[in-house]
Amino acid sequence: MKQWMGTKRRRGAAAVEMALVTPLLLTMLFGIIEYGWVFSVRQTLTHAAREGARVAVLQGTDEDDITDRIDAVLAPYGITSHTITMEHATTDDPTETVRVQVPYADITLIGEYFGNTTQTLGAVASMRKEGVD
Repeated sequence: MKQWMGTKRRRGAAAVEMALVTPLLLTMLFGIIEYGWVFSVRQTLTHAAREGARVAVLQGTDEDDITDRIDAVLAPYGITSHTITMEHATTDDPTETVRVQVPYADITLIGEYFGNTTQTLGAVASMRKEGVD
């Protein structure tokens, strides 16, 4: 009889330990997933800014062409609420600069579970434009 009672207590202790450890493990798992997603989105923003700058340095392109190319790069990730700012080349500074930004709250997978989501993720790319008059 005494052996049976010890087994029951051990099962109860295992259940309590599992109840305490599971939230910690799930938090770590979701944190790893969120970090991977944010890393992937940042890489995509960098790629989009670079592609926008590549289009911007071509002769005869306008802001619509640049925006269309950036939208095409971001579309597979479902990023639609982004901000694009451009600094165009001049004779004094022949570089085209393209900035792409997206609010963190629009790309997070788990919302505000890890805290504040008011940050903005972004990327900048600059390229020299040849033949600026």
